[in-house]
Amino acid sequence: MDAPERHRDQGVPALAVPLAGLAAVAYNTFLLEHLLSPDIDVINSYVSELSAVDQPYHSVYSGGDFATGVLTMIVALLALRAARGLRWAVTGWILLALFGLCAIGDAVFPLDCAPSLESGCALRERSGNVSFSHEFHAVTSSLVIAFGVAALVALAIAARRYGRWPALARWGLPLAAVETLLALATMAAMVEGRWLGIIQRGQIAVLVLGLLAVTWALAQERRAARLPAEAPEPTKAAR
Repeated sequence: MDAPERHRDQGVPALAVPLAGLAAVAYNTFLLEHLLSPDIDVINSYVSELSAVDQPYHSVYSGGDFATGVLTMIVALLALRAARGLRWAVTGWILLALFGLCAIGDAVFPLDCAPSLESGCALRERSGNVSFSHEFHAVTSSLVIAFGVAALVALAIAARRYGRWPALARWGLPLAAVETLLALATMAAMVEGRWLGIIQRGQIAVLVLGLLAVTWALAQERRAARLPAEAPEPTKAAR
């Protein structure tokens, strides 16, 4: 048995495909803001303000982040067990698990209040008179983006190097590049004080597309793994 064959994984369990899809769906709770949180300014407000403790329906948005984190970690760990010997694949799945962990962190450490809605909240934030959870949320949110981009890059490299996961091979790097540009635009918007909300919502949309690319890639791999088993037995003449 040659070296590449020794290092091939045995395939990701079928359960990983629907779990990855559910993770992507759960990360879309911000789309409910027009119905549940119409007072939030979509153009200029932080997405995280939707899940601020003092906001109605904050548990819906936090619950979506928490579900995404848990489901993504399960998918990454299932894939990681199957990726023995494939360095870039192992790296990518570990980074995706860390993305999931930080998404859980976003849910566990919410903002105290919504600065764009309450001047008192904005003043408390500027003076540092907020809870640890409020302050730490900025860390978890930043790490979600960083690990999300890094995971897409590593998985795209793995897909191209090992000839696997066509969806990630094609879309992983472009999605990572767009997410990076939006992250830079977010920093500029924070300085400018405008357009922050729409840019952040774009960031989340790109991460959702990344999770859908992972779902698609795993589904492709599952389908490819079934083909040899479903191939007809060769006839004597063919032998």
